[in-house]
Amino acid sequence: MTQVVDVVVIGGGQSGLAAGYHLRRLGLDFAILDARQTPGGAWPQTWDSLRLFSPAAYSSLPGRLMPPQPGEAYPDAAHVVAYLTEYEQRYELPVHRPVRVAGVHRDGELLRVETDSGAWLARAVISATGTWSRPFVPAVSGRTEFQGAQLHTVEYRRPRDFAGQKVIVVGGGNSGAQIAADLAYDTELTWVTPREPRYLADDIDGRALFDHATARRRALDEGRTDTGGVASLGDIVAVAPVRAARDAGLLKAQPMFDRITETGVAWADGMTAEADVIIWCTGFRPALTHLAPLGLRGPRGRIPTDGTQALGEPRLHLLGYGDWTGPASATLIGVGRPAREAARQIADLLR
Repeated sequence: MTQVVDVVVIGGGQSGLAAGYHLRRLGLDFAILDARQTPGGAWPQTWDSLRLFSPAAYSSLPGRLMPPQPGEAYPDAAHVVAYLTEYEQRYELPVHRPVRVAGVHRDGELLRVETDSGAWLARAVISATGTWSRPFVPAVSGRTEFQGAQLHTVEYRRPRDFAGQKVIVVGGGNSGAQIAADLAYDTELTWVTPREPRYLADDIDGRALFDHATARRRALDEGRTDTGGVASLGDIVAVAPVRAARDAGLLKAQPMFDRITETGVAWADGMTAEADVIIWCTGFRPALTHLAPLGLRGPRGRIPTDGTQALGEPRLHLLGYGDWTGPASATLIGVGRPAREAARQIADLLR
């Protein structure tokens, strides 16, 4: 059976919920389609020790402050899941799950969203599927020859799973630093980064990062000099576990290796490192396969946008994929503003 609504939101994580909040306030008829079995977006799949970069009050979606987690200055992933679950219920957001979207197609004046449980027709679509389902692993010589285990960030959970093993962690961003810090005490760790790790000042957290990203977007919109955004400050937020491991001398990064061998990795100068496990903390790509039927992909696999609105299809908005769809829009605190603008633009379009 085909269902008809004003707006279909694809993805029921933080970005989809923020969009739903604003669509509800504007009185639009909408449905949120979520492929996951339970609320919380990707947060239930993160590693056990993950903490937010900001205190709870600075990690909130629109309309509802995240309550503090007792005994924790920076909430853990389980607290975030509980908050998102309560948020969904509080605003009675119409989330349908599990519903997996196969493709979005033009259908005259409407967009047709094909799913594994039937089709939806909508006057506008918001894609808020994030990146977690598209882990990226770089092409490195010899990767298929390695006889040990290879994991990506999405598969890592806890250090005890690797106790006593030789582990190579690849990646110089936040996930690489945090997972390396997690493993520094109970494994024989080799941390590999493409360049020397760049830590942000110890007193910088997500609040400052959001302000910096917003200031950059304002400067670009006003035609002023690019401030460089968050990347100009560094690559790694020095959360407490990372600071502790770094200050104890346990986070000494090696440059990127040249090839992978059957038993480990090797550098051009002849240095080698043995490994039982390689963990790739090498980022993600936007999960946009469902939009392929619209033929909108541009350079680097992205869909060109003006803010959140797709340039090639004004009925489509993309939300939460990073700065290209709104300053800090992949964060809890940052997604509210672009979600509001997307909802307003859709309301104007439908009028």
